Amino acid sequence: MNSRLLKSLGLVALLAGAVLLPGLVTVPYFMHLIILSLIWVILAQGQNLIQGFVGYVSIAQAGFMGIGAYFSTLLSVKLGWSVWMTLWLAPLFTGLVSVLVGYPSLRVKGHYFAIVTLAYNMVIFTVLLTYSSLTGGEAGISNVPRPAEFSVLGWQINFEGRSNTYYYELVLLCACAATALCAAILHSRVGRVLLAIRQNEALADAMGVSTWRYKLFAFVVSAGLAGLAGSLYAHYIGFLNPEPFGVDQSLNAILAVILGGSGTLSGPVIGAFAVTFLPEYLRIADSYRLVVYGLILVVATIFLPRGLVPVAQNLFTRVGSLLGFKK
Repeated sequence: MNSRLLKSLGLVALLAGAVLLPGLVTVPYFMHLIILSLIWVILAQGQNLIQGFVGYVSIAQAGFMGIGAYFSTLLSVKLGWSVWMTLWLAPLFTGLVSVLVGYPSLRVKGHYFAIVTLAYNMVIFTVLLTYSSLTGGEAGISNVPRPAEFSVLGWQINFEGRSNTYYYELVLLCACAATALCAAILHSRVGRVLLAIRQNEALADAMGVSTWRYKLFAFVVSAGLAGLAGSLYAHYIGFLNPEPFGVDQSLNAILAVILGGSGTLSGPVIGAFAVTFLPEYLRIADSYRLVVYGLILVVATIFLPRGLVPVAQNLFTRVGSLLGFKK
């Protein structure tokens, strides 16, 4: 059997399992964690676009997530706009903001770019925290609505009931769309240029490539995906304050990409589930859970520098060759 066919069958089986998952998960809290993980998949795919494809580490992903969350929330709560409309507008607005901050930021390279984006995240968090007349400050905004129900062939789709099943399917669709978008970029001419920038930006510049335009494109798409993740998060939780959008969450997005496999399409998926579920399972360690969590991350970074996915791919290739599968 051809290994490509085997991978395709595996992907189909994985998607089928994801669609049927709500019927298999009987504990509502686990479904809650899975929905949060899928939102993190969208966030991590955006982070991977600028970090894994371009090689620039952005520490502003959670800040852009906060912009999308508050933009969507304010439009729906303060102005009464449809949540379906705000879900579309949030990533567009976040992308527009990222153009304004990315244009000057991407003129610097390496550690300087990381420091600049760190400053942006701190500014965004401070504005969300102190501009309480609009954002509610630490008190936050309550009663954030979910998308309105609609009917398909007489079947009512209500996002308030059925143990979040329909919201899970909405977030799953968005996570698959984000992954498909990153895959399309990776396998296009733009993706090849982004990888060339990661390998040798000076050489790409010397060949006449306007590298800053491609970097800006990746930065804007990355921010747009973060805005979508923030909007989905806000309308799922139903309450919004600045706490989830601090620098520590941007660092977790970076860790999700590193743990899963930087520069791979499936790595952010694995990493997103890891950074969501691992701290919860470590709650049995009580006050030491953050210490244990940090040690696990350090050990994984040292012994698995390329992430989990490349290791699994090498193992899959070796097993396939032993079983006689062809490429």
